Amino acid sequence: MTDVLRRGRASLAFSFLVQGVAFALLVTRIPAIQDRYGVSDALLPAFLAAVPILAGMGSVATERLVKRIPPSRLLRWSQPVVLLALLGVGAGERMAVLGVALAAFGLAVGVLDASMNMLGVSLQRAYGRSIMLSFHAAYSAGGIVGASLAWVGAHWELALWVSYLPVVLLLLPAALVGSRWYADGPAAEEDTQENGKGAGGGLKWLLPLCLVMTVAYIGDSTVSNWSAKYLQDVLGSSEQLATVPYNVYMVTTLLGRAIGDVGVRRFGAVAVVRAGALVAAVGFAVVAGASGAWVGMLGFTLLGLGLCVLVPQTFAAAGRRAYESGRPGASDAAVARLNVFNYVGFLIGSPLVGALGDTWSYRGAMLVPMVLVLVTLVCAKSFAAQPDRYGGGHERARTADVGRGGNGL
Repeated sequence: MTDVLRRGRASLAFSFLVQGVAFALLVTRIPAIQDRYGVSDALLPAFLAAVPILAGMGSVATERLVKRIPPSRLLRWSQPVVLLALLGVGAGERMAVLGVALAAFGLAVGVLDASMNMLGVSLQRAYGRSIMLSFHAAYSAGGIVGASLAWVGAHWELALWVSYLPVVLLLLPAALVGSRWYADGPAAEEDTQENGKGAGGGLKWLLPLCLVMTVAYIGDSTVSNWSAKYLQDVLGSSEQLATVPYNVYMVTTLLGRAIGDVGVRRFGAVAVVRAGALVAAVGFAVVAGASGAWVGMLGFTLLGLGLCVLVPQTFAAAGRRAYESGRPGASDAAVARLNVFNYVGFLIGSPLVGALGDTWSYRGAMLVPMVLVLVTLVCAKSFAAQPDRYGGGHERARTADVGRGGNGL
């Protein structure tokens, strides 16, 4: 294993961790943000929907930008924007400031998520074995840190900017330094020239994976955007305890992803994805029927264990299928397009649960993602690798797919 790959893997994992911290600090303090800016319950879904819409636009733009700019460079400059936008959310006082800060956060997150996963897919191909879950495990670890800091802020009734400023001051320069060692995959120029529609043309095989990505993020957005409100308003917990479900969810997500790569290498991606979907469905059922806050915690625990494998394996499957097609350059395009459905899931999941909760009941609303996540069982065959190809249950001895090392600023 070359030093370029080792440094690239470590620096990318840190980037995932930083993003986990930033996102958790935003979503777990939604009630506090709502109070600070006077956002009504009726208007809150619109603000929550704006972020994934703009993030989807950022991901679409990334598909075009990577034809000229390496993913490492896009990641290097989008991550500071995300952190600064988070600080803007905490420091503002007027609704217009909140709108601008969330818009910047959303656009930058779209670029960041797409470029991070592009680098992760290319590194996994270079390693010749499943490592994608380890990157998303780092994201989960960051989410735990962020949710814990959010609990501290809620417990001590700290102003949002007081909670956010130290985090940004610490992580922003560290992320910039770490970005020096990002490792890009091989350039896609030859593949792009050979296909008049570009590297991303003819990706119909991506549709089942897009569906799985959408369903996974409907489930994830339900936890991130509504778990605190569900525990507080439906199960009668305190504001402090209401910040815990997301933390519990991220802890179990971390545990599942930490061992998930081993499971994929031993049992295959199809079996792991199917098991994850079944566990997630049981988790939603437990949440919907919970008699109290602690039973609800059990449900969120199961959700973390189940949903944790779906997203990393979907990105990995997209990159693998592009590589198996004989068009490695299509990998970045496939990841960028697939990443859009990350935000489609958020866009559907958050307003859907909110609307059903207001018009019907939040308990009943939890049954909808439970049914949807079972769709993954139908699409699981799309995660299978072709025989005698990359990802086909064996590991390669050589790691020659990463063609470019870290780029200078």
